[in-house]
Amino acid sequence: MSERPDRRPSPSAAKRASWRRPASPAAAPPPGPPTSPQPAPPSPAPPNHRSVIDSAVYRDGRRIASPTTLADTFRRLREEPDGMAWIGLHRPTEPELHSLAAEFNLHELAVEDALEAHQRPKLERYGDTLFVVLRAARYLDAQEEVEFSELHVFVGPDFLITVRHGGAPDLSTVRHRMEQTPELLSLGPEAALYAILDAVVDGYAPVVEGVQTDIDEIETEVFRGDPAVSRRIYELSREMVEFQRATRPLVGMLHGLMAGFAKYGTDEELQRYLRDVADHVTHTSERVDGFRQALTEILTVNATLVSQQQNAEMRALAEAGFEQNEEIKKVSSWAAILFAPTLVGTIYGMNFESMPELGWRFGYPLAIGLMGMVCISLYVIFKRRDWL
Repeated sequence: MSERPDRRPSPSAAKRASWRRPASPAAAPPPGPPTSPQPAPPSPAPPNHRSVIDSAVYRDGRRIASPTTLADTFRRLREEPDGMAWIGLHRPTEPELHSLAAEFNLHELAVEDALEAHQRPKLERYGDTLFVVLRAARYLDAQEEVEFSELHVFVGPDFLITVRHGGAPDLSTVRHRMEQTPELLSLGPEAALYAILDAVVDGYAPVVEGVQTDIDEIETEVFRGDPAVSRRIYELSREMVEFQRATRPLVGMLHGLMAGFAKYGTDEELQRYLRDVADHVTHTSERVDGFRQALTEILTVNATLVSQQQNAEMRALAEAGFEQNEEIKKVSSWAAILFAPTLVGTIYGMNFESMPELGWRFGYPLAIGLMGMVCISLYVIFKRRDWL
């Protein structure tokens, strides 16, 4: 990982000063006339800010100091030529990051990325320093959602700095586990980085299980005809896109680290550790790809089932409309048949004095015959047209 072929034994203080410290601040100033004080690095955040979650200096894998401020951490690390600093930050302020950049010679582009966040997972090398961006994930059971957070890691020859933007992962657990195995932590900042990578990848496992449960439930809801399932499929598909963006770049990043084993003299134990992490992230990435494909297929099936249901409903409506039309035809036919005698009877029911037919002897039989003939004719016509 570092440019030096062997992390242990640690470099001397003079060698470490050559890559990041122009002069030891502990040295006494040369005699001479008083000069104006040099501008000090940005002061750490006020105590109530609590962006420094944990800061420690280690020697041979064991904690020897727990400074409460960044300035104390810098001073104590200078006093330990073979020491290593592990600084954990949560949403640090700009002055804090700039003080770290000045102390450890961090590249300004990496510092800018750590300040702005919202970065894609990546691994970049700036001289002796690695800058790693990770996307941690956490499954929320109550909301049935996947929450993503961002983690930035600076790794140098004698320091490791973590900058968290979110709640996951729980790096205190990672630090505690590493402190319980000092023989592994004594391998240097690279060992701490691999432990962090392992924690991030292990955090994907509950997410994978939660998503698998959601997909099983969605399949049941699809065939049950739940109308709200389409929205659930869409929301879970969006989360799987984010999950892919978090896991897929990790595969290339870890393989890139493994390709540099020989070049940077990575310890054999760390090589095995990293290969195990790479296997896990490859498996997780394949599962996530499978989830996204399964959700796409489920969405297609759901659309087909919804279309079939709509067609069935339209067919039922058409059949109901056809039956209604048939009934209307019958009613209309009988109404027309009955309309003819009603019309004749209405005419002759008018009480006019000058109606010649009223005094005609054959008027009544003619009216009855006319009504019967019209009714029979209409009945025959409607019958031939299948209206009756």
